[in-house]
Amino acid sequence: MSNVILSSGIRQNLLALQQTSAQQSAVQQRLATGKRVNSAVDNPVNFFTSQALNNRADQLKGLLDGISNGIQTIQAASKGIDGITKLVNSLQSTIKQAQADAALNRPTVVGTGTTLASTAEAVATSKSLKDIALDKRIGLAGASGALAATPANAGHLGVNLTTAPELNIQITTGPAGTPTSTTNIGMTLTANTTMRDVVNAINKSGVATAFVDEKGLLNVKGTGSETLGVGFGTGATTADAVSASATGGANTAFGLQTTDRSAGVASSGITSAVRSNLIQQFNDLRDQIDALAKDSSFNGINLLGGDQLTVTFNEKTGRNRTSLNIQGTNLTAENIGIQRAGNTQLDGQINFQNDLDLDRGISSLTNALTSLRSLSSTLGSNLAVVQARQDFTKDMINTLKTGGDNLVLADTNEEGASLLALNTRAQLSQTALSLASQADQGVLRLFG
Repeated sequence: MSNVILSSGIRQNLLALQQTSAQQSAVQQRLATGKRVNSAVDNPVNFFTSQALNNRADQLKGLLDGISNGIQTIQAASKGIDGITKLVNSLQSTIKQAQADAALNRPTVVGTGTTLASTAEAVATSKSLKDIALDKRIGLAGASGALAATPANAGHLGVNLTTAPELNIQITTGPAGTPTSTTNIGMTLTANTTMRDVVNAINKSGVATAFVDEKGLLNVKGTGSETLGVGFGTGATTADAVSASATGGANTAFGLQTTDRSAGVASSGITSAVRSNLIQQFNDLRDQIDALAKDSSFNGINLLGGDQLTVTFNEKTGRNRTSLNIQGTNLTAENIGIQRAGNTQLDGQINFQNDLDLDRGISSLTNALTSLRSLSSTLGSNLAVVQARQDFTKDMINTLKTGGDNLVLADTNEEGASLLALNTRAQLSQTALSLASQADQGVLRLFG
């Protein structure tokens, strides 16, 4: 079969029309897909670079779930600390309620005899035994013995201020012979120093309270339930007075016995019903600390139960992987120094009948709050890091996606304009082809 021979004009116009049609198809594909690079054939560099950028973006997107879970785990622990802090505040309130009720078992050293005041002195001065004792001076220079009170003279206890101008009051708490605390209250005596000054000095110390009762006897009461020892001592120097008070050398001059220092006075053992009722409330609140800490987990990880949280921030492996390891704390009431409450003096227990124990309990709760604030601060710092990395990862994903798209996406405005121009060119090519065909048809008219 012979080939049809086309004229040069028709062939040129047909070729132009074919090229235009191919270009139209390419532009239409770019408009349909929105991409100017649809395969490696179009642009291998851009195609594979875009593919790598989008793959990394997808990998980072997969890590966002883990980062989000990490944030929730930290927040769960933080909420747990907030709840435990409220419980510790309630424990403090419980102890303060106990402190508001006066302890009934405080040991009290009570004087004996008529050393500070006697009935004869009361008759002679027309004053109460209490006032006589409080107004009585401690001593005088060169005194060789006590002087009874008279209407014109308050009297004194017989301390020679020439040889023993220093007075020390030693107050101990705890077992006799091995006290847990020893407090020395020193005074330099003058001719005007009275028993009232001695009572005030003891009260200012904060370790005991002192008063003179209606019988004119000195009373020294402890602030806790431990055995209380009280010793008076005088001497030429402070050291001499302290040494003398350790044996109660001057106790008899103040109406006390030497055994009030050496053996001390034990607690009465009487318990306060109000304080006893608060013990169960305290222990219940304390138990809730452990329970709340155990319930502060998220997705199986509890940072208040000693678990470790690892949050991964990038898609790499080995040394190139970036992550944050957060080691949790085994948070329990015992671990933050909160002891159980009880009615007796036992190691590792707060004796609610003992004012000193209650003070120590308040101190331990204050320390517990400090520990909780420190832990909360650490979690807050870690949370800020994870949230910052979450925001960074989201921004990085957007950057990678945008960069990848910029390499392959088509400019629809440009492609639309190109398609319009190609359509116009195709129409012109068709018109030119028609004209070329008409030129060939002119030959037929010669045979008409």
